[in-house]
Amino acid sequence: MSDAADQQAREAAEKTLFDLGIKQRRTVLGDKYVDNQLATRKSEFSRPAQEYITRSAWEGLWSRPGLELKYRSLVVITILAIGGHKAELAAHTRGALRNGLTEENIREAMMHVTGYGGFPKGLEAFRVCEEAIEAYRAEVAAEKGEGEGSSA
Repeated sequence: MSDAADQQAREAAEKTLFDLGIKQRRTVLGDKYVDNQLATRKSEFSRPAQEYITRSAWEGLWSRPGLELKYRSLVVITILAIGGHKAELAAHTRGALRNGLTEENIREAMMHVTGYGGFPKGLEAFRVCEEAIEAYRAEVAAEKGEGEGSSA
C-alpha cells in the first residue's frame, strides 16, 4: 500500500471510530452536553483532543463488552472524584443517572471516595455530585414539562 492509501485507510478508520464513539458519548452524556462540548471546543488547537477522546475513550473503552454502562459510570465518577476533576465529575454524574445509577448509588460511591480518598476530597465530590443531581432533576423536569420540584 502506498503512503497515500495508508493515510486514506487511517482516516476512514478514525472516522468510523469517531462516529461510533460520538454515538456512545451521546448515549451517556446526552445530546445537549455533547453538542455544547463540540461547539465550544472546535478550534484547531482543541479539536484533535475532542476527536481523540471520542475515538479512544468513548469507542475504545465505553463500548467494550463486560460492564453495563451504569457500572462504567460508577467507575468513572469515583476516578474523577479522587482526581478532583470537578467539571467532568459533574457531567459524568448526570451521565450516571442517565445510565441507571440511583442517587443512593452515587452517594455510596462518594462515601467510599471520602473514606479512601480523604475527607476534603470526598466533601468536595459530594458538593459537585449534589449540584449535578439537582441539575439533572431540573433537566428531566424540563423535558417532561413539569417545571421545578420534580424528582428523577
